[in-house]
Amino acid sequence: MANQDAFVAFERVQKSYDGETLVVKDLNLSMPKGEFLTMLGPSGSGKTTCLMMLAGFETATHGEIKLDGVSINDISPHKRGIGMVFQNYALFPHMTVAENLSFPLEVRKMGKSDREAKIKRALDMVQMGAFAGRRPTQLSGGQQQRIALARALVFEPELVLMDEPLGALDKQLRETLQFEITNLAHELGITVVYVTHDQTEALTMSDRVAVFDDGRIQQLAPPDELYEKPQNSFVAQFIGENNALDGTIQEIRGDRCTVRLESGDVIDAVPVNVSKVGEKTRVSIRPERVEFNPELGPDAHTLQAEVLEFVYMGDVFRTRLRVAGRDDFVVKTRNRADQIRLSPGEKVKIGWLPEDCRALDAP
Repeated sequence: MANQDAFVAFERVQKSYDGETLVVKDLNLSMPKGEFLTMLGPSGSGKTTCLMMLAGFETATHGEIKLDGVSINDISPHKRGIGMVFQNYALFPHMTVAENLSFPLEVRKMGKSDREAKIKRALDMVQMGAFAGRRPTQLSGGQQQRIALARALVFEPELVLMDEPLGALDKQLRETLQFEITNLAHELGITVVYVTHDQTEALTMSDRVAVFDDGRIQQLAPPDELYEKPQNSFVAQFIGENNALDGTIQEIRGDRCTVRLESGDVIDAVPVNVSKVGEKTRVSIRPERVEFNPELGPDAHTLQAEVLEFVYMGDVFRTRLRVAGRDDFVVKTRNRADQIRLSPGEKVKIGWLPEDCRALDAP
């Protein structure tokens, strides 16, 4: 069950639209005040439905949603005091920027001088103080999104929900706003629930990430733990680039297991969610943990590989190899002056340490 001291809590929450199929399945999730939590997952995984239930735009079929210890299941959206930022900005086109920001304050019956002070503060926070008199159509996409953010913050909510807010922006502007939003959230001490299907966005912005699939949280952890220590094959494959090799457990001894790959090669790995000899497994190795012509010591595994593709990506080189019968094995190496340039068809030796290889469930 959820932590009683949590600021946001989902307690055994389920959601069905048709009375049969659950799009959210028995969700238990607790957030402390001030946390930036991202709900990440593919389309249809349940993440946006969870956000909409928290906002009050959808009703939970079962279970309870609490805000600061109080159930909000029966509280209408406009009375929950939650700020919202959407991908499509949702600004009123016939109003100026200042009027857009004034609207949520007027709804709360705030006096004119207080409204003006809060509008100025919110616009200054997002570096848009000079644009108060403009209409949304006179602003770029990035400027409109800053205004949408300012409108969500202007009444000083303790909780802000963001649904794919940067999805419509170009890459460079998206990256700039990622850092601005994160810094602003931490400066103001607000709690943020952020929904995206962009894993890079989730990893760079969040205190913790909840990875959703099939209506359930597959793993909830800080970004580095998700990437370095995925708990199942779905998370390993969904977060970042990942090398997957299928095999069978031959032996388990403490924090190591031996896996015979389908190619016949035998490697050691960390057993994560495998439990017995003979069990099928998928091992996971991150591309940057693999080395060419390795000198990693006696514990390292080495395998023969054939270069299929060698791509220059600026800061890194990405090499696609044929390894253990698979053509999708990737190695990423930093761009250094001594980097060996490889050509398709070349035979190379690759290696990695057993602790960088995780034996996960077979999909």
